[in-house]
Amino acid sequence: MRSVYGSRLGLKASQIKRLENLGRRRVPPQSILSYEVCRDICTLSMEIGRQIGLLIDRQGKVVLVLLGEVDRILIPDLREYRLAPDRLRGIRCVHTTLTDTQLTKDDLTDLALLRLDLMAVITMTATGTPDRIHWAHILPGASETAPYRIMPPVLPFEPEMDCVGLIQALEDELARKKEQAAHLPGTERALLVSVFTGPRKIAVHSLDELKELTRTANITVLDTILQQRKKPDPRFLMGSGKLEELAIMALHRGATMLVFDQELNPSQIRSIADRTEIKVIDRTQLILDIFAQRARSREGKLQVELAQLKYLLPRLVTKDTAMSRLTGGIGGRGPGETRLEINRRRARDRIRHLERAVATVQKNRSQQRRRRSKKGLPIISIIGYTNAGKSTLLNQLTQSRVLAEDKLFATLDPSSRRLRFPRDIEVIVTDTVGFIRDLPKELMAAFKATLEELENADLLLHVIDISNPRHPDQIRSVETILAELDLNRIAVIRVLNKIDRVDREQCRELTRRLGGIAVSALDRSTLKPLTETMQATVEGFGWKETVSD
Repeated sequence: MRSVYGSRLGLKASQIKRLENLGRRRVPPQSILSYEVCRDICTLSMEIGRQIGLLIDRQGKVVLVLLGEVDRILIPDLREYRLAPDRLRGIRCVHTTLTDTQLTKDDLTDLALLRLDLMAVITMTATGTPDRIHWAHILPGASETAPYRIMPPVLPFEPEMDCVGLIQALEDELARKKEQAAHLPGTERALLVSVFTGPRKIAVHSLDELKELTRTANITVLDTILQQRKKPDPRFLMGSGKLEELAIMALHRGATMLVFDQELNPSQIRSIADRTEIKVIDRTQLILDIFAQRARSREGKLQVELAQLKYLLPRLVTKDTAMSRLTGGIGGRGPGETRLEINRRRARDRIRHLERAVATVQKNRSQQRRRRSKKGLPIISIIGYTNAGKSTLLNQLTQSRVLAEDKLFATLDPSSRRLRFPRDIEVIVTDTVGFIRDLPKELMAAFKATLEELENADLLLHVIDISNPRHPDQIRSVETILAELDLNRIAVIRVLNKIDRVDREQCRELTRRLGGIAVSALDRSTLKPLTETMQATVEGFGWKETVSD
């Protein structure tokens, strides 16, 4: 860093020299500021008519002199001073003010966002002598109050207040909060954020679904934030002021990540992470992480890894602002590959390898489908929105034990079981991965081999959770995905599941309106109308009675 940060325009050479000399001063570590240094910066600040600030480390060394304007002072990028969940920044900021204003909102925001050891403002008399030192520090673990505490002002000639002991006590409290958080059910603690331009009701429903996704990913949800805008901010998605509030809330609540309901582009993720200094992911990455946790078979893991790499490749960035290039300018050679470029090249190589492996999976699945066709067995595929009860229905129909959980995307790998109807007709019933609104295109591409199972289906069972108030939107999402996969030609039976969770009158109305068959996948006795309809539909396709192998 330079010794003086800020515009020197309009200053005399002697004044610049005095500013630079301030950077060579030292302060007793136990004090906010020594009286001599306090007096000198006040005198110089009054003389030049601008605010002057000092960044001081814990050893009392002035690491940077800040040269501000009449009414504000800017703190530069402090990225080189590393942070940890149980640590403060390691430096404190002390600056003058030319008015009677004490700690401003900007001062307190900087204190919280930058996690400074403390923030202090020196007010002056009309003659330029120091009057009072107003200061504040972060308040860890406060649940109801602000994430900082404004302390009583001190006199400039009595600035000692055991800074070292205070900072140690604050970091001990941060470490205790971190240890408490480590014993919570979810290893991550998130704030959920939605920035919307349409109706609020739709945004609220979408945020409810995001809560379910985070629960499935074993993430603890601390709070939700909604912001309505005429149009999203191209850099931060939300307004910069709201983002600062969000960053302070994250510090206040002990959040370890921000989860956005909207898909963020690489530059937005980088900008938000740089401003808040907290992990940032979007809905797409959350779904990909869930898929990675849930994949069990080799082919499932291949497809998930491929989807993750395709999503992350354009988002591979570095914090280093002095990025090198593969070649220099005007015909010269550059310094070679940077770590970022090596990572990108390795990611592209891995993507090519995975694409070949997934192509092999596609070929094997195609051969399996041809073998099933030779046996002359009709195929019934169960589809539907995630967590609608597809796996539970498969278990009841075929008396099998496929994993079924009350979580989103409990099933990733397709499961096929045989089912014999009363009139000796055998079919193959296949459970597939659940659909979801705005299914990430990376997953659509990677799971092409799995979704191709639907192409050879003779009948689709569209399972609908009618107890979910968002089921109309879920139906539209599933039908949109079917249209994108060009599967509209296949006959569909709507299965209205979870009738045990709605009253009879509502069930009759939904059955009439949606034109489906009402069942409870938990109660086998309710499945008789469904199996009869399935058998009649299969017979209508011309399938004859078959003999079990």
